[in-house]
Order: sequence, then structure tokens, then C-alpha cells
Amino acid sequence: MSIKINNSYGEITIRTEVISTIAAVSAMECYGLVGMTYKSAKSGLSKILKGEHLSKGVEVQPVDDGIKIDLYVIVQFGTKLSVVAENIIEKVKYNVETQTGMKVVKVDLNIEGVKVQE
Repeated sequence: MSIKINNSYGEITIRTEVISTIAAVSAMECYGLVGMTYKSAKSGLSKILKGEHLSKGVEVQPVDDGIKIDLYVIVQFGTKLSVVAENIIEKVKYNVETQTGMKVVKVDLNIEGVKVQE
């Protein structure tokens, strides 16, 4: 799926996969995040996504006045979840807005698991 932006110079088309990649890489830079995972692992086991598959842990949905981003993550055991979550949300929102010029209306963070960092 693509999102279109019209301005005085013409039309810009940004694929949602590009926005997902920006959001995933931004989230991975945050302290306390172990990795991205798929939406609701039904088996109870969450698989950490690596490399080019990071964006599969992100869902981007266009809404009336911008975009909504859902992140599915695994966090590090022993960290304060509220602080880690707040940092991830702020960083993802800032980077997506800065790099795409689109307004991020909402970022939902879904913590799918906790892992002991080795």
C-alpha cells in the first residue's frame, strides 16, 4: 500500500513498507528494546525479527489527518517498561515525521514479550 502527499511541486508517493522500516530502525536504537516481533504470537513464543525483516513488526495505517503506527516489540527484562515505551514512541514519531514529512497521529506500542539480555 502507498500513501500519497500532494504539494505545490506535485505528488509524492511513499510506500507503507518504507515507513515501517523507518519506524523499526528508529525503535531498535532505543535502550531496553531487544527486538521486533510479529503481531500477537498465538503460540506464546515470540520470535525476534532480524535484519530486513524488522519492518514485519510494524503496521502502518493511513488515517484522516496522518498515519497511525503499531509496533510489536520484545523488551529487556529489568527495565522500566513505561520509560522504555515512552522513549520508543517519541523516537519513532520524531523520526517518521522528520524523514517523511507526514504527521504521525498515534503510535501504539504492543509489548509481546520480555527477554533476559545476554
